[in-house]
Amino acid sequence: MSAIPEEFDHLSRIVANQIKVPSLNIRELNSTEKLKLKSIDLYEFASMEFPPREPILDPILCKQDLAMLYAERGVGKTHAALAIALAVSSGGEFAGWRASKPRKVCYLDGELQGSVMQQRLLLHLPDPEPAQGKLSVFNPDILPLGVALPDLSTIQGQDAIEPILDDAELVIVYNLSCWARVGKENEAESWLPLADWGLRLRRRGTAVLFVHHAGRNGQPRGTSKREDLMDTVIELKRPTNYDARDGAHFVLNFTKGRHLSGDQAQSLELRLETVGDKASWHVQTLEASTRDRVIELHKDGSSQTEIATELNIHKSTVSRHLRDAKNQGKIKEKL
Repeated sequence: MSAIPEEFDHLSRIVANQIKVPSLNIRELNSTEKLKLKSIDLYEFASMEFPPREPILDPILCKQDLAMLYAERGVGKTHAALAIALAVSSGGEFAGWRASKPRKVCYLDGELQGSVMQQRLLLHLPDPEPAQGKLSVFNPDILPLGVALPDLSTIQGQDAIEPILDDAELVIVYNLSCWARVGKENEAESWLPLADWGLRLRRRGTAVLFVHHAGRNGQPRGTSKREDLMDTVIELKRPTNYDARDGAHFVLNFTKGRHLSGDQAQSLELRLETVGDKASWHVQTLEASTRDRVIELHKDGSSQTEIATELNIHKSTVSRHLRDAKNQGKIKEKL
């Protein structure tokens, strides 16, 4: 494989060719081995010491969490997933979510070309950058010719990827369609091997973020059984005022947040802005974004009914935003 170009040399600690690709070793399973299970008395269980939930990207992701992020094609899944990986590995923040300290992240990319992955990493690279060894990247282009991407829906594929995971505290699987290719996507049984893999990682303290495609109905593609296991499910979708020239501009909704409450679970609107060769995020709550858009349309002369139709919101919501804006002195016209 050719060397990393000089302009990417300062990224040598996190680009894909820093990963040593393991040979595909098949685990020998002893079919006669029986696991003896037992229940524990209530008082004994209550006295046991389990690791407390430890935030790694507060408040949306803790150690041992299983999470899923999904969106239709082209909405911005890659940008969001990389931003999360870099925030956690550098001890930084993304969308107002903060990492308590730098943690080891393994990013399993099964989709992008190696050169595109390098460009995306450069674009999102934070200041300060992740320390050496905090973020490792697997990409199909580092595989020898003729070697297929491991399939995580098989024992062989899970064993092949195991040495790469090392002691990562967060594993990001991008995306499910690339990494789980055995079975039918809409059948619950096809998800079970990957679910077992995620649960094994959870037991050893690792968090997993699965990135997935949305179907034509806007819901995660395939079986809904995946969501049963997740602590957090994040949906990305285009805002009502989306313009193709905006690039990565999306609304982020929590469709499941087992440990989220109140403002932690509020929807956000994010827009990726590029200054020079660096990316930055403009982030505001969806409520604030909607309010600003209502005021803008009102000043342009739109009626409350027209605004409600344009933004696909209830007319009472329009009226509330305009009333609040008037009370704050942002508009002076009679409503």
